[in-house]
Amino acid sequence: MNNTLSHNPILPQALRWPLKLIPDTISHRVFCYSLSHVFKQSLLDDELEFLEGRSVAIIIDDANVRLCFGMQNNKIISRENLKVADMTMQGKAYDFLLMLSRKEDPDTLFFNRRLKLTGDTELGLYVKNFLDGLEFSERQKLILKISDHCRKFAEKFG
Repeated sequence: MNNTLSHNPILPQALRWPLKLIPDTISHRVFCYSLSHVFKQSLLDDELEFLEGRSVAIIIDDANVRLCFGMQNNKIISRENLKVADMTMQGKAYDFLLMLSRKEDPDTLFFNRRLKLTGDTELGLYVKNFLDGLEFSERQKLILKISDHCRKFAEKFG
């Protein structure tokens, strides 16, 4: 890893305000559709069965975004109206980009208090192990590239 933890940018205000204009229902639908699309094969292979009947919230502090989802009948669904999720992962946009682009592993981010995990830690461990063991398809490699470009942008301008 290349000294990424020395950076700690926050999402610029100019990028935050457009997010406030998107209704929660739409952001949740887009998020769940994206997860379903990206993890289509994992869903078909029952690799996400640990999420069945469970809920996960992702809170991006500097974007003022909370996305909550779960899985029902092997489909990723929105849980936007759920006030308390089984497990919550919270941090800044940059730290999620570090994890998504695989520039830092989740454990490093958690131990350095860059990402916080609350609630069902066993579920959190399943999520972490799933992400760590994920072999990226060509479709998923595009997400790595996009995440890495966003990370570099954040380091330069954040």
